[in-house]
Amino acid sequence: MYLLVGLGNPGPDYKKHRHNVGFMCMDEIRESYGFSSEKSKFSGLLSEGKIDQESVYLFKPLTYMNLSGKPVADAARFFKIRPDHIIVFHDDLDLEPKTIRVKQGGGHGGHNGLKDLDAHLGPDYWRVRIGIGRPLYKDQVTSYVLSNFSKADHGWLDPLLPILADEVHLLVTGAPQEYANMVMAEVSHGI
Repeated sequence: MYLLVGLGNPGPDYKKHRHNVGFMCMDEIRESYGFSSEKSKFSGLLSEGKIDQESVYLFKPLTYMNLSGKPVADAARFFKIRPDHIIVFHDDLDLEPKTIRVKQGGGHGGHNGLKDLDAHLGPDYWRVRIGIGRPLYKDQVTSYVLSNFSKADHGWLDPLLPILADEVHLLVTGAPQEYANMVMAEVSHGI
């Protein structure tokens, strides 16, 4: 059993923000695999389904990015899901746009959502890091992540989301590095 988590902020004002790319991934996966409708549970939105015969829960914490840890830990505890079966999709300022990296554990890199997850889960969950690039100046970071993807960004984001969803079966069948390689290969050919 797996728990796939998308990080973001709740509400329509945040829906298209760069910081919400994790939520966008959960929506794409839910639609692609025909998961159940989202239900309010554990201070978030939860849906369930199967990917390659594996039972999978998709989860979007609704406590705002900085407080994502407790809802994810509550869901994981309830379903008895180990940290190595938790996969978190999140934005990453340190990666160029449309770049994907997958890793287990590691630091939070200043990402407040990951920092709170680490505090509640420990660092051993998997992360799908989705590059959004970095603004020119450090003092622009907050306004950058809390603003909508630009029109130019949609040139790579709109085709990337279905690729991330289509290949997600590799994450739940024990091939996370193959997932990253496959997504990046498709990105380099098609975007």
